[in-house]
Amino acid sequence: QVQLVESGGGLVQPGGSLRLSCAASGFSFSSYVMRWYRQAPGKERELVASITSGGGMTNYADSVKGRFTISRDNARNTVYLQMNSLKPEDTAVYYCNTGRNRANFYWGQGTQVTVSS
Repeated sequence: QVQLVESGGGLVQPGGSLRLSCAASGFSFSSYVMRWYRQAPGKERELVASITSGGGMTNYADSVKGRFTISRDNARNTVYLQMNSLKPEDTAVYYCNTGRNRANFYWGQGTQVTVSS
C-alpha cells in the first residue's frame, strides 16, 4: 500500500525558510518520479517541483525558481522541498505526489505552510 507522509510545514515570516519532507513506503521509491504540489485557498492545485527517479533532473514552477529546491534520498525513501525567501503567496497546503500518470497518482495528506508576519 502506497503511503506518502509529509512533515515540516508551519508558520514562517516572509523571507524565512522551511524544509518539507515526504517519507514514502509501499512502492519502489527509487523507480518513481516524485513531485510537490500545493493548493492555496480558492485556487487549483498546482505543480511546484518534480525530480526524476535518480535525482538527476529537476523542474520547477516559474513562481518558485531560484527559491525552492527539490531533492531526494533514495536510501531513506524520502523527498525534500527546501523553501527559501518565502513569500505570503507561497501560503498553501503542500502535497507530496508520485505516480506514472494522473490516473495512477498517489497523494500524501498535505502539510500547511503559512507565510505571514
